[in-house]
Amino acid sequence: MENKNVIRFAFTVGGFTMMSRFLGMIRDILTAGVFGTSLAMSSFVVAFRIPNLFRALFGEGALSSAFVPVFMDSRRNDGEAAAWRLARRVVTLVGWVLLGIVLAGVVGMGWAMHWPGLNEKWAAVLPLARIMLPYVFFICMAALAMAVLNSYRLFSVSAFTPALLNITWILSVLFLLPLVKGSSRQIVVLAWTVFAAGVVQLVYQLPALWRVGWRPGVDTDWRDPRVKRVFMLMGPSALGLAVNQVNVMISSGLALWVGTWAPSALFYAERLIYFPQGILATSLGTVLLPVLSDFAAQKKYDDMRAAVHHGLRTLLFVMTPAAAGLFILARPIVGMLLERGAFDPTSTELTARALSFYAPGLVVFCLAKVFVPAFYALQDTKTPVKIGLCSVSLGFTLNILFVLTLPEYWKHAGLAFSTVIAEGVNGTLLAIFLHRRLGPLDIPGVLRGFGRALLAAAAMAAVAAAAEQVLVSRLHLHLSHQVSRFIGVPAAVLLGMGVYFALARLFRFPELGFVMEAFRARKDRKANV
Repeated sequence: MENKNVIRFAFTVGGFTMMSRFLGMIRDILTAGVFGTSLAMSSFVVAFRIPNLFRALFGEGALSSAFVPVFMDSRRNDGEAAAWRLARRVVTLVGWVLLGIVLAGVVGMGWAMHWPGLNEKWAAVLPLARIMLPYVFFICMAALAMAVLNSYRLFSVSAFTPALLNITWILSVLFLLPLVKGSSRQIVVLAWTVFAAGVVQLVYQLPALWRVGWRPGVDTDWRDPRVKRVFMLMGPSALGLAVNQVNVMISSGLALWVGTWAPSALFYAERLIYFPQGILATSLGTVLLPVLSDFAAQKKYDDMRAAVHHGLRTLLFVMTPAAAGLFILARPIVGMLLERGAFDPTSTELTARALSFYAPGLVVFCLAKVFVPAFYALQDTKTPVKIGLCSVSLGFTLNILFVLTLPEYWKHAGLAFSTVIAEGVNGTLLAIFLHRRLGPLDIPGVLRGFGRALLAAAAMAAVAAAAEQVLVSRLHLHLSHQVSRFIGVPAAVLLGMGVYFALARLFRFPELGFVMEAFRARKDRKANV
């Protein structure tokens, strides 16, 4: 029953996440039309990596993952009042640290902007990074609020919160950017929009936090052993994420060195990958952490193994056809969605190359979403970090290799593929070590399910590719090319999906039953409300 609840909660979160991804897609379409793959957009992309680094460390990454198990354990064993005192102490400490980082960063970037040897590309990056750095404080506080709400299984509020960034961004592109002339000024407005979105995301969650017991206040009793426990758990994870995020920053710098278009092309490709990934993979990871933490607190290790196994098979069943579809239809999808305004056919080709190399990553990116929460639930943050350091080192080595050896307009695709390879190694090692720590995970059963999904996805991809060619060419006889793509590409995708699920039903894939059970459970729950 709990396994069904995990998948059901994942689909609930997935619904909100899908809405956020859909809004994000609209956001990216509008942004691409204004900026394309210009230096202004690439500078924004690189600058935006800096606050995301600290968000990963102090927000939804290391701190949240360390905080949730300790908070859940405190609620169960010490009571609600003690748990909220812990939360207030952690938030107070993190708030002071973040304010110090923001102040130091703003001052340091202001100094760097006047450095005589600063080249044109970085001269465009630093002012935008300086504007967006205060976003770090608000988004990290918002991420901690999301972690608390998730621990109460109030997934809907926290799942909707990321959509507020996209909503704010869309409104800015539609109504503020047209008031400003020149891409260099428009991109500054967009940077301020990101800062404002951080404030909105935090304020939105305050009423829900109040309902579950939060009250504002400052508590500096950091000698609390539970606070120390949170930060001891956070330390190794923060180290791993810091190395990983620094690697991402280096990759962005390498992309900027490759060409002024490269960071933008990679950004748009990443965004297209995040859309299917967010439907279930990210949602399942969000749901699994508090659920597995609760199992771990009660020492229900059989239930933990079952939840991990169930979640992994469901993810692979959904992600495998998504990866195949994006790989085979990369160029038509990019052209249909983004090619307009400043986003020209050259931008389409460059982005599609990156997307094709990112697409297999949908299968391997989901592995960490299942395995890492299991380690965190066991309050073991060291093992994922050690494995992560190995994969980050591999990714960095491959980045350098591909940048030095691939042709100029394929180097950025190599950066994408190095991420996929490194994440594949990361997921495999996580599975091996979790098997040793938690016991048998029925990996052969997972591999059999993946093999079935892969064969069905191959048939799906072949049908979708042929259908896209025929439909778009036939429609183009009577309609414009863009309209033909808007009709032909989605029709081909739907036809391919129909083939995949028909094969799954025909050959009785068990994973299809997992998905249908989750939908039925969700429907029954709504009927009983």
